[in-house]
Amino acid sequence: MADYVVEFGKDGRPVQPDGRLDAQAFHRNHLAIWDVLNQFLVGQSGDVLEAGSGTGQHVVHFARQTPDIIWWPSDLNPQHLKSIAAWRRHAGVSNIRDPRRVDLSEAQWWREDGSGPGPLRAIVCANVIHIAPWRVAEGLFAGAARYLGDDGWLFLYGPFKRNGEHTAPSNAAFDESLKTGNPEWGVRDIADLETLADGVGLVLRDTFEMPANNMILVFGRR
Repeated sequence: MADYVVEFGKDGRPVQPDGRLDAQAFHRNHLAIWDVLNQFLVGQSGDVLEAGSGTGQHVVHFARQTPDIIWWPSDLNPQHLKSIAAWRRHAGVSNIRDPRRVDLSEAQWWREDGSGPGPLRAIVCANVIHIAPWRVAEGLFAGAARYLGDDGWLFLYGPFKRNGEHTAPSNAAFDESLKTGNPEWGVRDIADLETLADGVGLVLRDTFEMPANNMILVFGRR
């Protein structure tokens, strides 16, 4: 059965003196995730937002591969924000901005005060919507419609159901464990996400099968 972490730093993994946290999942999945993102972002420029950056390790890896893209990490958890900032300093990568506190369930979760980027090249969101209430998925798609550029992409990584069915017994067990911990959580159905997308002018453009019964869903403007 898949494992998950809601708050890094309380999962038994080491915490560095500067606040850097280490996600076990990062070491398992960052190369596979980048193999997909690379197909859309290689040679591109502009701004990419990571929604739910966790420890900050993924955004450091992605930024190193794309020197012409400015990466904007974000999270809701204060310890995660501290870790992201620490990884940014530790890596010394110049194309990562300071992490921002973002609550995806808010109607306008990205500050429109002129301090952020213009239309986004992409939004990357990994392992978030199944460990959050459905209103977080609603807010994510509403924000994607608001903040993405005309040719922008929304990438969702994680476990998903197809037509109401789990893609593996391990995902079914994982879903049950999530709902036991919080009835508002759970593995989301691709059809439900397509309905959300359709309501805000987005459409599912591509689906990539990933290791450990995960997927990457790629949404773009209709």
